[in-house]
Amino acid sequence: MANHSQNHPFDHRIGRYELFFKKRYKVLYTINDFLIGLIFLIGSFFFFKDTLIDAGTWLFVVGSALLLIRPTIRLVHDIHLKKVTDNEQ
Repeated sequence: MANHSQNHPFDHRIGRYELFFKKRYKVLYTINDFLIGLIFLIGSFFFFKDTLIDAGTWLFVVGSALLLIRPTIRLVHDIHLKKVTDNEQ
């Protein structure tokens, strides 16, 4: 039976970098999600007043564009982490 409590130096290094990058990108991801919610909420209220419907529509467009940023943040995180771990080897 293998000893699973033993940490290999390589695994430990990767884990520490992964944790560092996850924290940084998690903050970006959370800020983006907050902005999406806020923009859609404000856009929804704008639809209650006829003079603000155009602005509300644009807020929905901006909110939808921010939804595209979510997978982009994940992709950049994965690429950045891969680059750092490749440099460590």
